[in-house]
Amino acid sequence: MTSAPLVGDTLEVLARENLRNQLVAGLASLKSMGPFSREQVGVVLGQWFHPLHYFPAFLSRLIAVSPSLEMQTHISRILWQELGEGEVCKAHERIYITTMADAGFEREAFAQARPFDKTIELVAGYERASEDYLSGLGFMYGTEVADLAMVSTIGELVGEATARRDLPWVDIHIKQEPDHVDVSNKTLRPAFTVQQQKQIIASARQMWALWIGFFERIKEVIV
Repeated sequence: MTSAPLVGDTLEVLARENLRNQLVAGLASLKSMGPFSREQVGVVLGQWFHPLHYFPAFLSRLIAVSPSLEMQTHISRILWQELGEGEVCKAHERIYITTMADAGFEREAFAQARPFDKTIELVAGYERASEDYLSGLGFMYGTEVADLAMVSTIGELVGEATARRDLPWVDIHIKQEPDHVDVSNKTLRPAFTVQQQKQIIASARQMWALWIGFFERIKEVIV
């Protein structure tokens, strides 16, 4: 027997979740502990590179397990932008590397850093979530609604440590993130059963909790 949909759609339920607010508050706390040295910010950059590098693989796996053409099309738009809209030089990972190298960070320090335990847990969470489309949708939504806050925080830390204000990696997120949020919202607009909705919401909560742990571990190391 199919469960009836919950009262209020999935997006309305997620909008009432508090973990995203906790993540944003944690970012504000991190910024308040600065200014940080170039070496300290380099630690942040080195850990961020790992989920950044895996995110296109997560989206690809999510497309593969998504049951409808509409959902696959929506997710593929984010993947297309993440990978540079057909131009490798515009892929987010490539822009990240060139932005931080131009800001004076050694590529080996931020693109080949050993991941912390919480960073490994974060990437593993993405991998597990992409095995099922409902969990993957929760992770994708949880990421996109918090991504600009996380990117902006890192951009501010880089700017304070280097006096660099021209950061193309931040700029591309400011340009594309509203579209990513809109796409994520579209994937959650179909009517889901109670059990399906619970799985999506639980996954979004897990996503935010993993990111909170990621930044808390960074604080422990650099402060």
